[in-house]
Amino acid sequence: MTIPGTVRLAAIGYQSGFKIDDLLRRVTGRLRADQVRLGGTLQENTGGGAGLCSAMTLVDLASQCRVKISQDLGLQSEGCRLDAQGLSEIAALLDRTFDQQIELLVLNRFGTAEAEGSGLRSAFVRAIDAGIPILTAVRPPYIEAWVEFHGGLAVNLPPDLNRVLTWCSNAVRELRAARQSVLSPTT
Repeated sequence: MTIPGTVRLAAIGYQSGFKIDDLLRRVTGRLRADQVRLGGTLQENTGGGAGLCSAMTLVDLASQCRVKISQDLGLQSEGCRLDAQGLSEIAALLDRTFDQQIELLVLNRFGTAEAEGSGLRSAFVRAIDAGIPILTAVRPPYIEAWVEFHGGLAVNLPPDLNRVLTWCSNAVRELRAARQSVLSPTT
């Protein structure tokens, strides 16, 4: 069901080194406890000792399916570690999410791939078109591409649990009210 109305889009701005994945995990845990129907992805990083990059995995919030999105390119590599095939696989899982009446889409990052026009960008667009609120996170190198993508529609949030939860709760409440008015319009 597409809900016309206001676009609800927010990005948590954070610096490199901030544990954004932990914050997003806490946010989604609290929202689930409040019976919010979530879709989207969380990122898990494993390994990555001294001088090594960690392996990146995305977890689909609806199915709990884990998809590796990084490639091991070796110690001397300076190329992008993102695995386009893994991103395509998680994007296909997200497509199924939109059939489940989700109330909030959490996308772990608007990062390199999305800034270049790929990655999970189609999930952002699909949620916007469906009127589903979106929460994501953006680091400074991608802010310009993020702003160009959303064209002034997004809210910037600090990496603060309570502020993020307040925005999410308000966005979900607005979506629920809009869905209810579509289901039972006044005449």
